[in-house]
Amino acid sequence: MTDTTRVLLGAATLVALAATSGSLYFSLGLGLTPCDLCWYQRILMYPLIVVLGVAAVEDRGAVWKTVLPLSLGGVALAGYHTYLQIAPGATCTVGGPCTSIQYEMLGGLLTIPRLSLIAFTLITLLLAGVVFLGGDGNDAWGV
Repeated sequence: MTDTTRVLLGAATLVALAATSGSLYFSLGLGLTPCDLCWYQRILMYPLIVVLGVAAVEDRGAVWKTVLPLSLGGVALAGYHTYLQIAPGATCTVGGPCTSIQYEMLGGLLTIPRLSLIAFTLITLLLAGVVFLGGDGNDAWGV
C-alpha cells in the first residue's frame, strides 16, 4: 500500500468523524430530534470511523470492500432524504418527519440531509481513489 492510500483512508476517517460529531451536536447540543431516515444514515456513518481508522493505521487498503457498501447506501438514503425536502408535496415512506427541515445553514442551501449526502459522497470518492491506487494489492476493482 502506498502513502497516498493511507492518506486517503485517513481523510475518509476524518470525514466520518466530522459527520458523526456534527450529528451528535445537532441532536445532543441543539436538541434536534432525528427522523427515521436520519437514524438510518447514522447507522451507516458511525461505524465508518472505526473501520476506516483501523484500516488507515494498519495499511489495509482492501477495506474498500467493507466501506463502499455502507457509503453507497448512505449516498442513496441521504439523496432520497434530500429529495424529500426539496420536492413539493413529497411524503416520507419510512415514517417520521423526514420532509421537515429542522436546521438550515447558508441561507437554506445546506440542511442536515445535504451535509450527510456530502459526507457520504466524499467518503465514497476517497475510497474510489483507494481502489484505483490498487489499495488491496490487485489491479483496480480486482477482487
